[in-house]
Amino acid sequence: MPPATTRLIALLVAAAFVVILNETIMSVALPQLMREFSVTAATAQWLTTGFMLTMAVVIPFTGWMLVRLPLRTVFIIAMTTFTLGTLLASLAPVFVVLVAGRVVQAVGTAIMIPLLMTTVLNVVPANRRGRTMGVISIVIAVAPAIGPTVGGLVLESLSWRWMFWLVLPIGILALVAGAMLIRNVTEPRPIPLDIFSGVLSAVGFAGLIFGLSSIGEAANHSALITPWIPIAVGVAALAVFVWRQLSLKDNALLDVRAFTFPTFTVSLSLMLVSMMSLFGTLILLPLYMQQVLGTSTLESGLALLPGGLLMGVLGFFVGRSFDRIGARPLIIPGAILAAAGLWGMYLFFQTDSSLIVVVAWHMVLSVGLAFLFSPLMTSALGSLPPHLYSHGSALLNTLQQVAAAAGTALFITVMTLGIVSGAESGKDDVAAQMTGVHNALLLGAIVSLIAVVGVFFVRNSAQTEGPATEHVVADPATATAH
Repeated sequence: MPPATTRLIALLVAAAFVVILNETIMSVALPQLMREFSVTAATAQWLTTGFMLTMAVVIPFTGWMLVRLPLRTVFIIAMTTFTLGTLLASLAPVFVVLVAGRVVQAVGTAIMIPLLMTTVLNVVPANRRGRTMGVISIVIAVAPAIGPTVGGLVLESLSWRWMFWLVLPIGILALVAGAMLIRNVTEPRPIPLDIFSGVLSAVGFAGLIFGLSSIGEAANHSALITPWIPIAVGVAALAVFVWRQLSLKDNALLDVRAFTFPTFTVSLSLMLVSMMSLFGTLILLPLYMQQVLGTSTLESGLALLPGGLLMGVLGFFVGRSFDRIGARPLIIPGAILAAAGLWGMYLFFQTDSSLIVVVAWHMVLSVGLAFLFSPLMTSALGSLPPHLYSHGSALLNTLQQVAAAAGTALFITVMTLGIVSGAESGKDDVAAQMTGVHNALLLGAIVSLIAVVGVFFVRNSAQTEGPATEHVVADPATATAH
């Protein structure tokens, strides 16, 4: 690829890594924040779930933004919003303001990932997309995976506010660099913004994720409303939203015709199952290590580091392998390993387990997910024609947030119900916590079997179905600055 294209992708990947890292960086701080702000685990999870909810609401608009606005403008909007949210969170005097800061951060994050994916699809030839998407998989999977480790390192000697103070200058630096270096690589065209679709999308995805996340609070008898009400409203709004998009066709806010491509639909579905497992375990394992095993925030964060690093290293090699051998030789063993990791956690995690056991099974899960993420993502997006690239990446990222929220909510809910059941049966606090953790891990292990079956239905091809590029400026350095 031309050097300017390489620099463009490198900058976008670095910026995306920083913003996505913040999605899970707060997970190891939950016990400390629960004590400081006097909130329950089900309420504290909103620091992560609120982040994902906001992303699910904003991402559908990115398909329109990436067609309508120059690349440089979209990048500046994303990084400015993220930086302002980081500043707000670092100064938060109460829990509600902290959540608000996370929400503003999430707006920038929601824009950044579809921006990165759409740019790659437009500037990278089809026969090299696997290795490039392998790098992107590090951003999408590894950044959240090592977020708890970064959080643990910060909390060992500093307050939780430094999680934001340390990120703030990095965000400012990325913003300045992007404003100076990024040029447009697509041709913006004026398309109308359908306000009614935007409202339906916001109500639908927000209702669905809010309801899923409230299940945990309902299990703890602290939910404001019955969670099934927002879930029902969300499903109804999304049904009307889909009908509206099909009627708008080329002017759709989010073109759902991408689902008419079988490879996209199957691969995306398996990505969603994998994201449920990843985010469910990322919020569950720190709670298990700190509240059952009695580890510190640093120890629990470091215990997740080997798996996160392993996923990152493998992501690059898996992407290169996809370009040579296709998806199925990678995703079949990946699904089996991911399932083995979750079943191993369920069977071997006890109240007296060592951290070595936790690290080992987390690494097994991480290897499996590394073999799944990049091939599934490349297969899904690469099967689409160029005019659906931005919409396909927006659909993928929106539904990933729904899946992540569902995984978080289900794991927390099942754990909470298990703790209540254990306490009612006369178990002490640690034993009751262990019952909840076991129940949640069993749920994740059962869900993982869906992926084991589904991977056999993914089309095996190292080449994408659509053209490599279309109406693309070959070298961003020669593009017109916007």
